[in-house]
Amino acid sequence: MDRRTFLKTGAALSSAAATGSLVSAAHASEAGWRTFEVTTRVELTGAGPARVWLPVPSVNTQYQKVIANRFNAGSGQASIVQDPRYGAGILVAQFSQADTPVVELVSQFSTRDRAVTPGQATGESLSDSERRKYLESTALLPTDGIVGETARDITKGRKNDLDRAHAIYEWIVDNTHRDGKVRGCGVGDIKAMLETKSLGGKCADLNALFVGLARAAGIPARDVYGIRVADSRLGYKSLGKSGDITRAQHCRAEFYLAGTGWIPVDPADVRKVILEENGGLPIGDAKVEAARKRLFGAWEMNWLAYNYAHDVQLPGAAKGPIGFLMYPNGEAYDQGRLVRIDSLDPDNFKYKIVAREIPA
Repeated sequence: MDRRTFLKTGAALSSAAATGSLVSAAHASEAGWRTFEVTTRVELTGAGPARVWLPVPSVNTQYQKVIANRFNAGSGQASIVQDPRYGAGILVAQFSQADTPVVELVSQFSTRDRAVTPGQATGESLSDSERRKYLESTALLPTDGIVGETARDITKGRKNDLDRAHAIYEWIVDNTHRDGKVRGCGVGDIKAMLETKSLGGKCADLNALFVGLARAAGIPARDVYGIRVADSRLGYKSLGKSGDITRAQHCRAEFYLAGTGWIPVDPADVRKVILEENGGLPIGDAKVEAARKRLFGAWEMNWLAYNYAHDVQLPGAAKGPIGFLMYPNGEAYDQGRLVRIDSLDPDNFKYKIVAREIPA
């Protein structure tokens, strides 16, 4: 049976709607908003049984509005559920021995560029429970030990949360480097990075380091996991991707400032500009300096935010939690046992992600 489900996504992934148009013209017509469609297709080799989990966009904010998600699992069974801790949307697809394990997710959403000025209220608030959540340790983001010691050293003498967050941001830009040999977006094990003094990595390492150090300094902070969906309009070839975005995953970071709201940062992309832009640039180059200034407080929204989730237990998975949900995940039987498929190997774990902009 061909199972097709359309989900209209508002503040939460909760209610299904009948088949119909996926596009809401409201966002496309508003000044500054751009509308995109991202299609993720997974085709497992061999027959089932197997399971596939896909991140479903679930961030609805002043800079991103999820319009709808549509999925098709062929003869398999599929549904969208929420992670109970962070509200992350997860498409769960299950296939029997007789099924052909193919699943496709089509997401449509609108975004607009984001800039936050500290001291100017955004209207965002943080409840006590949310504050505790975004200050707590996770498996990959401990806040004690060497992480706490490093945070104290970096922020010593700083008078307020804004100054402390800025000091952490500058320290990461000055002391880390982007390592092009790291698989995917990295692991994000910040304790190991600091203990080994191996401060190279990619976005899931460097921006996780910002989040962990900020939390250790008493500043609520969170990773935002997502994927690039369009070329940069700001002149940075390295900070955008359009068309085939299968390998364009990118996470960012935010910290919360009382009286303002969530402030976007992205020190990892500053290091990406240094490594990749124009074949590599010195840290003092004007183009680097511009990115460094802009990426403390602003994001170009040629990017889709999936979720804020850490330590995600995939529903029905035989294996334990994953550190974060930014890639397709899968489990399949191999020689009689259920094994997790390598999410960072899209050539063998057959998946493709394609983005297109929908004209206003």
